[in-house]
Amino acid sequence: MLDFFIVNVALPTIDHDLAAGPAVLELVAAGYGIAFAVLLVLGGRLGDSLGRRKLFMAGAVLFALTSLACGLAPTAWTLVGARVAQGAAAALLIPQVLATITASTSGPHRARALSVYGAAGGIAVVIGQVLGGMLVQADLFGSSWRAVFLLNVPFALAAALLALRAVPESRSDTPSRVDLPGTLLLCAALLSLFVPLMEGRAVGWPLWTWLSLGLFPFIAWAFIAVERRSEAAGRTPLVPLSLLRIPEMRRGLGIALLYFGNFGAFMFILAITLQQGLHLSPVDSGWALVPLAVGYFSTSLAGPRLIGRFGSRVITAGSLIMPTGLVVLMVTVLTDFEHLGVFSLLPAMFLIGSGNGLVGTPLFRVVLSTVPLERAGVGSGVLATAQQSSLALGVATLGTLFLALLPTVGMAHALVTVLVIELAGAAVVAYLSTRLPRSMG
Repeated sequence: MLDFFIVNVALPTIDHDLAAGPAVLELVAAGYGIAFAVLLVLGGRLGDSLGRRKLFMAGAVLFALTSLACGLAPTAWTLVGARVAQGAAAALLIPQVLATITASTSGPHRARALSVYGAAGGIAVVIGQVLGGMLVQADLFGSSWRAVFLLNVPFALAAALLALRAVPESRSDTPSRVDLPGTLLLCAALLSLFVPLMEGRAVGWPLWTWLSLGLFPFIAWAFIAVERRSEAAGRTPLVPLSLLRIPEMRRGLGIALLYFGNFGAFMFILAITLQQGLHLSPVDSGWALVPLAVGYFSTSLAGPRLIGRFGSRVITAGSLIMPTGLVVLMVTVLTDFEHLGVFSLLPAMFLIGSGNGLVGTPLFRVVLSTVPLERAGVGSGVLATAQQSSLALGVATLGTLFLALLPTVGMAHALVTVLVIELAGAAVVAYLSTRLPRSMG
């Protein structure tokens, strides 16, 4: 999760050093999330069959190697390819963490472990941009932006070595077969949607972009048909559509789509605004996000207790606090955009971070509490796929809209326009959250 966002604060420097251009920058940001989303469930299935510790270690080593490739990338397109490979490595590693927690813990220990996992992932999202700014500014050994990727190498290798002692080996007694047709069709559907959305504006919307967008609904239909047929035949598809018959699962996926899409776009747009619009240094840009990190950290830590007491009302509260922060940010931007800084942004950032911590951290636990225990792993995989796809979709849609508006309305009004759209998404999240189970049982 840290790696999806740590790159945001380095984007202007990458653009300067590699002459990337806005469209390629979007691919650098979102290519990781697309590969992660497509291969996440596949990584879980492989862990079930081959052994979760084995796949965790393999994923960690591959993550180190692909991070090294990102850090040494000589061109912008090489960096895009390395980011996609890095996302694929993450998709091997991450499912083994949740599956191992589920296999080796139970009762209160499992609830506590999942809460800590959710909080750590959420905090990493925000800390990523703060840490990224410091690394870029420090320019360690002349590494500039490359340090945000090279930092992963020793930590990923250490994780692989520590797993030998700390992670128990486990595998499923009845592992599901890999759904190769479903995986390929999901990959084709996401690429046919994301690539033209991110590249179309920069290249003048040539014919191939419209053809790709036109193919998307047909590929999506084929994916649904294949998944339905696979489930009817008694196999376990990549996305079991019968899960959508559970009302809370449908609403949870709706919340995930809007919430993570908004969040991915917000962090991408904010990084560009702070550095290219306000000309803040990478470190100052990172410090501007510290109040957001503090808010997220505080509510994430309180989340487990609040969920146990108030159930999904916690998500509803967060979905109301978050847009309050967006409104404060819009007023701040429109009042004096040229003199925005760490202190003037503090109230809005703290509110936005606090609201996000109350929505993102408990979402999985609340939604999966209604899914039958024997389907919890599949349900978690579907939600995680929706999460990663939505992060990339937010960058592809709202990020593209923001970049398209810049030349005509300026950065301040482009930012406010996107924030208004995010307010509408937050309103839908608030409504859907009222339809989730109020009690956790």
